[in-house]
Amino acid sequence: MHSVRFTDQLKALLSIAARLKEEIDAEALVVLLEGTADFVKLKGLVGETKLIVAADTADQLNGVGEAGLLSVRIDMPDAPIYERLSQAVLEAVADDLLSPGAKVVALYSGFDVEALDSISVMDLDEHLNRLTGRDLRQLETRVPLDTLKLVVDLAIEIGREGREGKPVGTLFVVGDSRKVLASSHPTGFDPVRGYSRKERNLNDPRVREGIKEIAQMDGAIIVSADAVVEAACRYLDCSAANVTLSKGLGARHWAAAAISRATNAVAITVSQSNGTVRIFQNGEVVLRIEPQLRRPMVWRDFEYEPPEPRHEE
Repeated sequence: MHSVRFTDQLKALLSIAARLKEEIDAEALVVLLEGTADFVKLKGLVGETKLIVAADTADQLNGVGEAGLLSVRIDMPDAPIYERLSQAVLEAVADDLLSPGAKVVALYSGFDVEALDSISVMDLDEHLNRLTGRDLRQLETRVPLDTLKLVVDLAIEIGREGREGKPVGTLFVVGDSRKVLASSHPTGFDPVRGYSRKERNLNDPRVREGIKEIAQMDGAIIVSADAVVEAACRYLDCSAANVTLSKGLGARHWAAAAISRATNAVAITVSQSNGTVRIFQNGEVVLRIEPQLRRPMVWRDFEYEPPEPRHEE
């Protein structure tokens, strides 16, 4: 693996990038590495400029903290530059290194993998608005991305279309299904009971259409990591006593936060009032998607409001 050479060209580019950051009032300079670097020397060249180093491996980032720089690991060595830069800023936002509406100046290897030779300005407000529910890589989860994408896209359809002209609110719990089932109980009739796994697999468009009908019923829909609907109409028993959420969210969202905190599952809610899809992990809302706009955003501001008795929004 090559090491970044601090040539006169690179020194000039770093100087230009740092000045550009100040001129446009950007929040940080992001350097996307293809190899390793002398981070002490890099820190000396940028001075007090806020700099975030992004790279694919832990070895590439060895020594970043000691040099007084920030870092994010993206682990996408074969992806195009655009996707790697996108992932870098998403990781930085998720780690609270950047605010969602910030501007950043990015320095990267656009033409020669052995040289940092390109500068771009990224407006995160506009950039994040272009992302869709498929950009879920920042979720550190045991749920396979394909399954998560499948359920999120289904939730977006439910939020946008409703059912028979009426808005529908629902809750999916994906992954760690054995523990989720143990932490819940039936509300009554389970409409998927008795069907084979093939007949409950969300990869089948007919099954997804059937789940849209079930989504109108009370209770959570439990989905395994391999996209099979394990149960429906389940009441979640987890306590929300230590959960904090934004004001205005109903009992469905509190239940989603609680189950995602108590298990390794990811919970996905559809708000009946406006169709908004929220994704919960570790007791927090980590992504919000407006189905009408396909606009996800990282949601990090929480205000505590005690949950009311069970009440669907």
